[in-house]
Amino acid sequence: MSAPHTSAAAAATTAAVSAVAPGVDAEHARPPARHAYSRLCGLLSKICLVLAIFCLIGIILSVQIQVVGRYVFNDTPTWAEALALQLVLYVTALGVAVGVRDAGHIGLESLVSLLPEALRLKLEILIHMLVALFGGIMVQSGMLWTRLKWDELDPMLHLPVGIDYLSLVIAGVLIVMFSIEHIVALLRNEEVVPSWY
Repeated sequence: MSAPHTSAAAAATTAAVSAVAPGVDAEHARPPARHAYSRLCGLLSKICLVLAIFCLIGIILSVQIQVVGRYVFNDTPTWAEALALQLVLYVTALGVAVGVRDAGHIGLESLVSLLPEALRLKLEILIHMLVALFGGIMVQSGMLWTRLKWDELDPMLHLPVGIDYLSLVIAGVLIVMFSIEHIVALLRNEEVVPSWY
């Protein structure tokens, strides 16, 4: 009679563990974060991934246009290289932010996993606070450089050079938001589920 109850509990445990972020062992598994702020951050992360894909397509197309222009028509479009470089900045910025949310960056977790639960929780919160601080510094310095360079025009794209530095601001804001999401999830004993998961 207890077999159906046991199998249902096992299925629920398996579902909860499978929804946990990759790299988290079953011993430290927490339920996924489902509050409104986490859903907003998940949506922003998915939007960043889609925008990064479009930027990558733009890079491929602009490089192809440059190659065809140079070798087929003997007339290299000057804007193609500048556009590709600018798109690389935005792909990097979006990728860094999504990496912060989805724990995609390299980390040394062997020491952290050996710590007692209470100390491990405090250390994880401290790490996310430091990442948020770094994101805040990116926002502040990115805004400064964006303002300083906004009146300069890129000679190839005829766009403000400040657009290059705007990618720092976007990445920094997203990093702060995603770090706050991790801190809230840790305080609620929840796990942030990657947006691509």
